[in-house]
Amino acid sequence: MRQKQKRESIMSMLKSKYIRSFFKKYWVSYLLGLLFLVGIDYGQTILPLIIGDVIDGLGFHTIDVTNIGIQIWRILFIALLIVLGRVAWRYFIFGTSRKIERDIRNDMFSHLEKLSPRYYSEHKTGEIMAYVTNDLEAVRNSMGQGIMMLFDVVAMGIFTVYKMVTEVNVSLTLFAALPLLLISLTSVVLGPKMFRLFSDRQESFAKVSDFVQENISGIKVIKAFDQEKEELKAFDEINKDYFNKNMVLMKLQAGMRPIMTFISGLSMAIAIGYGGYLAIHGIITTGKFTAFVQYLSMLVWPMMAVGMVINMITQGSAALKRVETVLAEPVEINDKNTDPSITSYDGSVEFKHLNYKYPDGDQNVLNDITFKIEKGQTLGIVARTGSGKTTLINLLLRLYNVDRGCIFLGGHDIMDIPLKVLRENIGYVTQENFLFSDTIRNNIDLSNGNLGMEIIKEAAEFACVHDNIVEFKEGYDTVVGERGVTLSGGQKQRVAMARALIKDPEILILDDSVSAVDTNTEEQILNHLANERKNKTNIIIAHRISTLQNADKIIVIDNGKIIEEGTHEELVKNDKLYNSLYQKQLLEKDIDEEA
Repeated sequence: MRQKQKRESIMSMLKSKYIRSFFKKYWVSYLLGLLFLVGIDYGQTILPLIIGDVIDGLGFHTIDVTNIGIQIWRILFIALLIVLGRVAWRYFIFGTSRKIERDIRNDMFSHLEKLSPRYYSEHKTGEIMAYVTNDLEAVRNSMGQGIMMLFDVVAMGIFTVYKMVTEVNVSLTLFAALPLLLISLTSVVLGPKMFRLFSDRQESFAKVSDFVQENISGIKVIKAFDQEKEELKAFDEINKDYFNKNMVLMKLQAGMRPIMTFISGLSMAIAIGYGGYLAIHGIITTGKFTAFVQYLSMLVWPMMAVGMVINMITQGSAALKRVETVLAEPVEINDKNTDPSITSYDGSVEFKHLNYKYPDGDQNVLNDITFKIEKGQTLGIVARTGSGKTTLINLLLRLYNVDRGCIFLGGHDIMDIPLKVLRENIGYVTQENFLFSDTIRNNIDLSNGNLGMEIIKEAAEFACVHDNIVEFKEGYDTVVGERGVTLSGGQKQRVAMARALIKDPEILILDDSVSAVDTNTEEQILNHLANERKNKTNIIIAHRISTLQNADKIIVIDNGKIIEEGTHEELVKNDKLYNSLYQKQLLEKDIDEEA
């Protein structure tokens, strides 16, 4: 059953449309590589005969110094061809497998960028990283080393056995080569177990990677709660499991080599015993006997490689299935049915009776959301945590699809606007304030360096972070740590804001983006927004009422519904949730000032 599954997995890999597309693309390189490989294998089978002929010539005194010199030059010439051929087939076969790995990785990364947030909420980062590293490595090995070994086993085996039978002796070949079949049998029998152990080790390695990645990302929390010892104990258990699975695999591999050495030694003993008997009785010459011993040594490799080829291609087939699972993941957010004639839009925003629930959800997170803001206005959004405000913004960015007729930008249905046009005209400062492990300059300018330094500085000054940046030793060329960890919370917020402002977008969205700055800096930023973006639309989400009180319109969301709408003065008079939050914050401010 297992061998049947292996054959099926190998065939499934060879029949894969995705893999066949690469064979079609690189068939010339594969063909050249295999021709060089087969040529080398045949050339190697000539050398034992030359050596055998020289030995016979010396024994029968039928060869002179001149002929020996000629044979030496023949050997050197064939050896040179073999060296050059090895370089050639490695270049064509291994080089092509590297190209395929590169192409698949590019395809995967491109596809991953198109997938919706739903996919990333269902799959861990460590799992995705395993796809683009370990799995791709297994596919590359099967497409390079696996294919090479497959043809090498067949070609070398056929050429060697043919020479042994036709040039030496049939019965000697049968007796001496028979034990070598045990090597192939051992590889095939132990192969499935090695494959399972290898898979277990890879899964354990993935757990180690996930644990380390999570702990490094949450190192501040671990230190703050004094959990270093507990995390070390947990890591020790995971690492111990990885060690144990490695040791089991290593023990099996260590045991296989002596077994194969014993079998090849047994075969050699038969060859020497029976071959010596044939040579003594004149059935074969001493030179033929010498050539046969060399052929027998050459035949050990194909016998050993049979199981290796099966396991390598099977492993690659399993990895390919996982890769193709990712590539087959549907792209839910796309430009299908959009209107390519829409190349821009103004900043007016309108929601019409929007109801929304997540693809995997059972209940609406937004209910009957209806409001409108004109170009150049500022909208403030107030909501308790988990009320749906961030979902509202995600829909405005079309990170999820919505029903037609629910959201309009510049008078266009959001489902008609091409994604590139939609997002180019929106500047978004997220709650997380994600920064790349790069320079501050490159974090502000995501246009691949197409914007000048003056524009970058203007955006930084707008976001009130320029003075902080120039205080760093490297200034704008300061490299921030992973996720901007070397910057303070307020600095990260303002760098992220500068990144959005540099686009000069029609719509600017600030999702709780000034919570980490002091009130004076907040006031400066809000004044800049009011003065510099008079004809642009701003949407500000905040918990502090002071951040929103000058907005043209404020909506209050609770449990996915708009429960209040109006200006600051109107909402304070309503004496509802907004006023309650406002009075509470005024009291907190008075207490802080008295303290």
